[in-house]
Amino acid sequence: MKPQGPLLQILELARWAPSGDNTQPWRFEVLAQDHVAVHCHDTRADTVYDLDGHPSQISVGALLETMRIAASSHGLRLDAVRRPDSPVERPVFDVRLTPDAAVTPSELVESIVKRSVQRRAMRTRPLSATEKRTLEDAVGGAYSISWIEGRAKFKAARLMYDNARLRLTMPEAFEVHRRIIDWGTDRSPDKVPDKALGVDPGTLILMKWAMVNWKRMSTINTLMGTWAPRVQMDLIPGLACAAHFVLKARHAPQGIDDYVEAGRAVQRFWLTLTHLGLYMQPEMTPLIFSKYVRENRIFTQTPGLHEAAASLRAQAEELVFAGTGHPVYMGRIGAGPAPRARSERQPLEFLLQDRGAP
Repeated sequence: MKPQGPLLQILELARWAPSGDNTQPWRFEVLAQDHVAVHCHDTRADTVYDLDGHPSQISVGALLETMRIAASSHGLRLDAVRRPDSPVERPVFDVRLTPDAAVTPSELVESIVKRSVQRRAMRTRPLSATEKRTLEDAVGGAYSISWIEGRAKFKAARLMYDNARLRLTMPEAFEVHRRIIDWGTDRSPDKVPDKALGVDPGTLILMKWAMVNWKRMSTINTLMGTWAPRVQMDLIPGLACAAHFVLKARHAPQGIDDYVEAGRAVQRFWLTLTHLGLYMQPEMTPLIFSKYVRENRIFTQTPGLHEAAASLRAQAEELVFAGTGHPVYMGRIGAGPAPRARSERQPLEFLLQDRGAP
């Protein structure tokens, strides 16, 4: 069944939801014009940043929240229920739309397509008290925001710079990076365009040459180190922003439903900052690898990198994990010009799944 009318418009907006590395880990099965089965999958099988599936689950939450906000334009209430018999690695959500006079159009609808990642330098103007309060209200009562700003931004920038060395010297991460970069473009429907990476043309040329295979990358790392991309992609952007933020759940997430709910909060936060004229870049590696260390999860076969991750976790304790709450997401935020390059999305026709398809 093909979507029509309001459902077609809702799904056209839903496909713009953010996902890690633009993987878009979902397909839509239209069962009726008021009922969609959303077939999702995580990327734990081939992505070192998603070994427990939680980052993908956050993306699924962002998708469902995008659908809810889009549905509000049509006076429709959205209810999403995960099928309990669907595998956690491939969850299915039944999404139903119901007319409801209490539903009013959300002001965030216009931000769904505008929302994007800004990996380059932003303005350092501090966030105003009103901007902070608006963003804190957006995430809902189950979450709080910790702000890292002022002189503490240097610590956050250094944390990201040091984490970048971990990911740039790890073969498992290299395979992910090689797979998701779309070379020679400023737009990509299913990957990250190289023009959006935030490095200068010379570094980009060297990266493209090195990323043909791990042997080349390892040679470049040995001869030249990793400082150039880390300075351009992590240190400078980490300083050139208004603040870094940490989204914290008031109660520790226990499983997929909690991480999906966190993803809904992330999308409200992201769309709200977009509505305010701000931009954001996710900074998830400190959270991901700190969690691996805490759980003694093996994430690489390279000697010494587990010890490096443990050291980085200790570095993050004071900055990210201090205080109350349980970090589920972090990033940097600020004002500035719109990014010149960005990931786009697969057309809706590609994301539609027929009944009974795998």
